[in-house]
Amino acid sequence: MSLPLFESSIKSLPLLGRGKVRDIYAVDEDKLLIVTSDRLSAFDVILPDPIPGKGEVLTAVANFWFGKLAHVIPSQLTGIDPEAVVSGDDERAQVRNRSLVVKRLKPLPIEAVARGYIIGSGWKDYQASGAVCGNALPAGLQLAQQLPEPIFTPATKAEMGDHDENIDYATVEKMIGAPLAKQVKETTLRLYREAAAFARVRGIIIADTKFEFGQDADGRLHLIDEVLTPDSSRFWPADQYKVGISPPSFDKQFVRDYLETLDWNKQAPGPRLPADIIDKTAAKYREALTRLTGLQAA
Repeated sequence: MSLPLFESSIKSLPLLGRGKVRDIYAVDEDKLLIVTSDRLSAFDVILPDPIPGKGEVLTAVANFWFGKLAHVIPSQLTGIDPEAVVSGDDERAQVRNRSLVVKRLKPLPIEAVARGYIIGSGWKDYQASGAVCGNALPAGLQLAQQLPEPIFTPATKAEMGDHDENIDYATVEKMIGAPLAKQVKETTLRLYREAAAFARVRGIIIADTKFEFGQDADGRLHLIDEVLTPDSSRFWPADQYKVGISPPSFDKQFVRDYLETLDWNKQAPGPRLPADIIDKTAAKYREALTRLTGLQAA
């Protein structure tokens, strides 16, 4: 495995921006280079310690799902080797196994969330109103209980440091128009159902997940960003799942639980992480990759 990469430095391409995890560069008018770093954010704060191998795991998991779900919707992938669009050994080492060359697409201004279980912000909304994003749910559901049917619970895209906000379907229709909203909802639920069924056979419950979509110049919808990774999804080990408790997960929940024990106000700068927390978190990401895909981390 390569050395942890907190932040890429690709001088041969223009830097367009940095997100919580990904650095985005312009390749040309039609393509972007996305470098997935080993940064970890919790409570919308980027922590100072990278998680070794995290970017490589996220890229491998996303690539697996892009291929697995290509019959449902086209993806952002171009098939171009990221090492072919940068210069020099140092830059090639930075992008190796953790980068994608993707189509430049117009991203939709929403996050398309599918939930199959009631947990997280959905649980809080349900306790307050009996519904999630306008989806009325049966009374008496318990924490982490499977829903009768998966539901579409969109959210706004927040600026870095802010929190995404759940919205209802009517708001999505106003934002992007009724025909596109219908397509996004139907595609989101189909992707979730197919992925959840596949993962369940491999001992993983996908409780919920977030998809992002973009359009090409002809308005054709594409799957973009990351897809069904431990960062964009809540993965639970099926053999440890019980209704009424928050199951352990293959993601940064492990770090969140540790941070909750600290006297920290959840504002930047984030606290340093002990070595054992970093190691255990890295192992969680690697286990998710292997369980889902059969692949080993590079």
